[in-house]
Amino acid sequence: MPRFIALLCLLLTTLCHAATPTVLHRPIDLDTGQGVLHGSLLLPQQDTPPPVVLIIAGSGPTDRDGNNPAGGRVDNLKRLALLLANANIASVRYDKRGVAASQPATPDERDLSVERYVADVVAWGHKLKADPRFGSLILIGHSEGALIASLAAEQAGASAVVSLAGSGRPMAEVVREQLAERLPPAQLARGSALLDRLEAGQTSLDVPAPLRQVFRPSVQPYLITLFRQDPAAAFARLPMPALIVQGRNDVQVDVADAQKLKDAKPDAHLVLIEGMNHMLRISPKDMSEQRESYQNPQLPLARELGEQIVTFIRQLPPG
Repeated sequence: MPRFIALLCLLLTTLCHAATPTVLHRPIDLDTGQGVLHGSLLLPQQDTPPPVVLIIAGSGPTDRDGNNPAGGRVDNLKRLALLLANANIASVRYDKRGVAASQPATPDERDLSVERYVADVVAWGHKLKADPRFGSLILIGHSEGALIASLAAEQAGASAVVSLAGSGRPMAEVVREQLAERLPPAQLARGSALLDRLEAGQTSLDVPAPLRQVFRPSVQPYLITLFRQDPAAAFARLPMPALIVQGRNDVQVDVADAQKLKDAKPDAHLVLIEGMNHMLRISPKDMSEQRESYQNPQLPLARELGEQIVTFIRQLPPG
């Protein structure tokens, strides 16, 4: 091999290795005093402490990787953590209390509340801020996790917040809209009545079978705490930089929700990604054609998603 070509190959090999950081994968736990929460740490090895992202999963029993027993395995939050690590950004993702490895922390869903989830994020934030291995703290919340991030960010000491597919409307309004699209008139009337009671802070044991998955008595105490929240108002109160990322092919959260968040906090940066759905992947607009993105963990995340988040974090002042 000619010497010039050999040197060129050596240079390219060196650059490739330099571009791919060594990343430590470690379990990480948080003793909240009301149960232990279990998570995963990805820590790129470098000379200076990297920024650290706390990834907050969406609604229901969604685990640290973005998987929900009611659906397929998607691993979208795990893929997000790996993407960040390759950009020299550390991350912690965790199982919420009552979910997966953290299920023993709150085994009965009647004891869950938005306030408890927020307190957990604040506790994680304090733990990460006190760890000299990390630089500034960024909260990334997906779907309902975006609301939790907004509510917790200031107390947690976050330097920035990223909302991924976060609603800009109160969740009772969203649920009411979804019921209207899916239920026949008689069931819709009953569902609306149940929503009215929950918004008034009242539970109901008489739940018809077709509505039991959404309004089962054991989840109603949590819904009461959720329906009290106004995502746009919470987002408006954020004193730190914020990024809103929304996919145009998301059939669960609309572009209008992202715009409501932007209107609430005009200095936030809004990114709308063509073709991206709620699973953060490029997918057809029609829900009937999105099934694979909800079931195939091998599908990559939307490329622009990673580019926008990494650019946003790198532009933050060191903290």
